[in-house]
Amino acid sequence: MRNLQALKFVVCGLATVFLADCGGGSSGGAFTLTISPKNAAVVVTTQTQQFTAIVAGGPSSLAWSVDGVIGGNAATGTISTGGLYTPPAVAGTHTVTATSTASSGGANPPQKAASAAVAVTDLPGVFTHHNNVARDGTNTQEFALTPTVVNQNSFGKLFSCPVDGAVYTQPLWVPALTIGGTLHNVIFVATQHDSAYAFDADAKPCSQLWKRSFIPVTEMPVPTADVGAGYGDIQPEIGVTGTPVIDPASNTMYLIAKSEGPIGTFQQRLHALDLATGNEKPGGPVVVSASVPGTGDGSVGGIVSFNPQQEHERSGLALSNGVLYTTWASHEDSDPYHGWIIGYDATTLAQVSVYNSTANGSRGGIWMAGAPPAFDSAGYLYASTGNGTFDANQVAPNDLGDTILKLDPSAGLTLNSWFTPFDQSLLEGSDLDLGSGAIVVMPDQTTGPHAHLLVMCGKEGQTYLLNRDTLGRYCPAIGIGCSFDTNAVQSFTAFQSQGSFWGTPAFWQNRLYLGGTQEPPNPGDKLKAFDFNPATGQFNPVASSQSATVYGYPGSTPSVSSQGATGGVVWDADISQYGPPAPSPGPAVLHAYDATNLATELWNSSQAAANRDVAGNAVKFSVPTVANGKVYLGTRSEVDVYGLLP
Repeated sequence: MRNLQALKFVVCGLATVFLADCGGGSSGGAFTLTISPKNAAVVVTTQTQQFTAIVAGGPSSLAWSVDGVIGGNAATGTISTGGLYTPPAVAGTHTVTATSTASSGGANPPQKAASAAVAVTDLPGVFTHHNNVARDGTNTQEFALTPTVVNQNSFGKLFSCPVDGAVYTQPLWVPALTIGGTLHNVIFVATQHDSAYAFDADAKPCSQLWKRSFIPVTEMPVPTADVGAGYGDIQPEIGVTGTPVIDPASNTMYLIAKSEGPIGTFQQRLHALDLATGNEKPGGPVVVSASVPGTGDGSVGGIVSFNPQQEHERSGLALSNGVLYTTWASHEDSDPYHGWIIGYDATTLAQVSVYNSTANGSRGGIWMAGAPPAFDSAGYLYASTGNGTFDANQVAPNDLGDTILKLDPSAGLTLNSWFTPFDQSLLEGSDLDLGSGAIVVMPDQTTGPHAHLLVMCGKEGQTYLLNRDTLGRYCPAIGIGCSFDTNAVQSFTAFQSQGSFWGTPAFWQNRLYLGGTQEPPNPGDKLKAFDFNPATGQFNPVASSQSATVYGYPGSTPSVSSQGATGGVVWDADISQYGPPAPSPGPAVLHAYDATNLATELWNSSQAAANRDVAGNAVKFSVPTVANGKVYLGTRSEVDVYGLLP
């Protein structure tokens, strides 16, 4: 009998099943067959998934199938006799089934089956802030996370990855990367402690693949007290703020790190890191420096020079046509500063272009709530500036505060077109920066009056729809035959009285998602959806839906995941407890909404009991990254990973 039991154990082990009785149904118990996990997500071709069948009170013999095909095939993906699934080369969703194949005898039923859903993505990666150079915040290749499965019973927090400082950068995701001889899906983040991390995107508990520090021996991250005007916007130190950008062709990640040396010397450096090792690539790091002719604030002898202490790379890096673009504002309006855009050759890191938004004036910072410039298919660069000097009467203006810029990279970042609201002087005098919000380049239109459009919203709460071919320049309220932004395709107020916007909109299936709010002590506002009509080329200025959740300052930057044109989920982080000037630091709250109706909240990270899904403490301008069935969120002390529960 003892030998027979040992033989049963061996057979069960080979079948990768767990049996209450591995010889049939003679135990008399109920016959059950279940499969784990119930939901899974994998990357095409490269990522496998082990499924396990759990049998009780029934036969031990099992058959595995995919979409009804025993063993699967090249179109559905294959599955071994031990339950190991290998996905196909084409994205989609499939059903894996384990079926008992022998009669159990006695009163037990002769056969049972259990199934699991597996989603296969062909998403090439999330390489830049808000997912792409249009900055529309969409991942339309997310097959696992649908409105049906995103709920507190099947979705939640899986694990966290600790870090050494606040994560203001959006997590970036790269699939099928070989590190240390092993294939991984990888998440990359950088911190205000001047560090960068690579984590396995799927391993639980968290697996750190590498970490790199950018602090030279004689330097340190910049204490908040050494820059800024005392608002405490970023605490307690400033290192890497802007989201890096990844070039998948060369497996390189680029970022800017700020540090302080002895007796108040400051440096900002452009780093180029090998994705597999974190090691610096040849040519890096490069100390950031630039100058332009001008008589503006801080100029010396008719030259305005980049100030590494005052300038802050709040916006992320951008990569277009082999050129890296870094953009600059300040720490908390601490003068003197200007809006800079500096271009570098991505291969050599040689500086190739420089633009200053207020060379003969002051300010005009490029903030955009952490977003980099946007680009259209023709390669034009779009950015928005904040409060600053404005000389609208010039044919070729030098100073463009509170303006949307269209720059031509092929001509050394020359000004091609611009748009400035008619009430620019009011914006300037009331600290209502147009550039508090970021630009989204809309898809090219095949109908309607304008083929090429962009949309953005600023601190005044006004949403502007512009013709990219000619942005409209400046139209004062009185004087030149136009008034009240008639030079825009459309402008409308998106939020309630005195509502403002700090973030990047999302745009999916002709719907614009805006997460506005109001500055303290005023109340917040809701996440709203505005529908675009391709035939008229305009938005309905009345929101088609809105969240029940009210978002406090500074609002949010939503992202959208979907399966092409269907199954949309809007992901949004409430970051109102990020710290000063909020009442006190507290956790970020991640929300998921049905993209067709924001009144339908599917899930949020505060719903589940016992703080199961609670996130780390919030940071300003946090952006959720959605990829391969998971959502990644940077916080003050960790990267939180959410996904399908096993």
